Order: sequence, then C-alpha cells, then structure tokens
Amino acid sequence: MKRKDVLTKILAIAGTALVWFPILAPILLSVVVIITNHVFRFDYLMPAELFLFALVGGGLLIWAALRAHSRQRLIGWGLGIAAGLLVGGQALAVVTGLASGETEPVGWRWVLVLALLVVFSLALVATGVGGILLSRDLFKKNGG
Repeated sequence: MKRKDVLTKILAIAGTALVWFPILAPILLSVVVIITNHVFRFDYLMPAELFLFALVGGGLLIWAALRAHSRQRLIGWGLGIAAGLLVGGQALAVVTGLASGETEPVGWRWVLVLALLVVFSLALVATGVGGILLSRDLFKKNGG
C-alpha cells in the first residue's frame, strides 16, 4: 500500500531540499559574487564538501520512497553512485598525490579526479531529480 501521509511528504520535501543544497549553493554564491564584485568565481569542490547534507537528505528520500513505494531505484542508485564516486575520487587523489600537493594538478590524474567529481555531481543531480519526482507523485490529487 502506498503511503502518501504527511510524514512521507515532509520526508520527501526535506530530503529533496537537502540533496539540492550542495548543488545549488556554489551556483547561488557565484551569482552573488558576480553581482557584488563583478568577478566570476565558482567553487567546484563545494558539492563534495557539503556531501553530508546530501547524504542526510538522501536518507530521508530513501525513507520516503520506501514508504511511498515510488522512485526507490533512482534515488537509491543516485545516492549510492554519488557516495561511491566521492570516496573513490578522494582515494584516487590521495594515491596520486594530488590531495597532499605532492603532485601538480595537471595531466591525466587531475583530469580523472575532476571527471569523477563531475559524475559525482551528476549523480547528486539525479538523486535530486528523483526527490522532485517523488514529491510530485506524493502531491498528485488523483490516486497513483
């Protein structure tokens, strides 16, 4: 039985907001810096730094998805891939010496770590989209 009660809706909304926070924060801060200082600055590492918010939000989304029997795969896979890529990217940065500064941030090692960071961010976006779709499903007036 699908549960569309208030608790499930609150879990979905809070989880979606927390998952999108690490993605939207650097974008919004970049806009503020452009408006105030007329300089473009973008912290591409911020989604990884704020992953704890996405992890908590993803947990809430998984809980809501299990209660609603909806969007479980998209949310679960997105969060799992994001967590795995974050750990893998950090491990690769440590192993290659990029994390300590021992190795210059150039070449294939740097590109590989950045590629993992980009795919990590895309997995977070997929999780956030799953949260939006779950919330939409929960607030539909007609059954379903």
